Amino acid sequence: MRITPFYFIFFIVQFQFAQYTDVINSKRPGFSESPYSIGTKVYQVEGGVFYQKSNEAGWEALQQSIGTDWFLRAGLLSERMEFSANFKLQNDEIREQPFPESFRKIGGISQFTIGAKYMIYKPTYKNPADEIRSWKEKMKFDKSRLIPAVGIYAGWNTNVLNENYKLPSMGVKAALLLQNDFDDYTTWVNNIYADHINLTDYRNYGYISTLSYAMTDRFLMFAEHQGAFYKDFKEFKLGGGMAYLFNPDMQVGVNLHWDMHTDYLNLYGGVGFSWRYDNHKEKVKFKKEKTEDKNEGSGKIQTKKSYKKKLKKKKK
Repeated sequence: MRITPFYFIFFIVQFQFAQYTDVINSKRPGFSESPYSIGTKVYQVEGGVFYQKSNEAGWEALQQSIGTDWFLRAGLLSERMEFSANFKLQNDEIREQPFPESFRKIGGISQFTIGAKYMIYKPTYKNPADEIRSWKEKMKFDKSRLIPAVGIYAGWNTNVLNENYKLPSMGVKAALLLQNDFDDYTTWVNNIYADHINLTDYRNYGYISTLSYAMTDRFLMFAEHQGAFYKDFKEFKLGGGMAYLFNPDMQVGVNLHWDMHTDYLNLYGGVGFSWRYDNHKEKVKFKKEKTEDKNEGSGKIQTKKSYKKKLKKKKK
């Protein structure tokens, strides 16, 4: 979700094979993940707090949960490669039985996953600014934008967890990551995943679909739909939120999600931030064009230098 000229989160652009962007590329505040990596020698921290409330009746039903989750990302070895670690710490209140009501509290590390993703295909798009002969052709939708960028993810759910959250053994996770950039403002990210593949009783499959729209140079809003299929049940969720870009290396966001159940209500909300340490050495070279914008990959890019010039003009 990233906005340009300061377009953030999910609007990620690259030059040739580079994945690096002048503006932070964050996974938050939604749950889907883009196929684009953050670039070599870039290190990123994404964290926040969340609260979940449910009125589900029955045995061993979660009533509320509060916690913090952290996502650490590092661009290493290749511009297309990214390594990550996901860590979650939470406290839950569980309804043990409905009649008479009794509750118990559990807490600790509930998730610790390490993994890596690799981008296997990136699309290139036509630059409308290059079309000077026909206004109709200039404004026509580029059908090549229907072809998504493609990435793959492989991870390992470790068992370095609190006793209440441990499974029989560590689990394997895999995902297909897709991203379409319909224009410079609208992006559609889709993930198809399989989790705990090696554990029959805990194996699950699902998808996450996120549509985001950049309202201004700094604000972005998104809508998200999730589906998960387990051995004995399935669940679907709807959600949305907003993100705000403070500067090229920091962004904040909020989100709200709810289960699509008819017999009870389950709400999940969170607020968080993303920050990166940018030690990327590769210099991005721009071709001389009539405009500073270059449509290649997803959306437009504005360099830090040109952004600073804009700020000076605004101050005047």
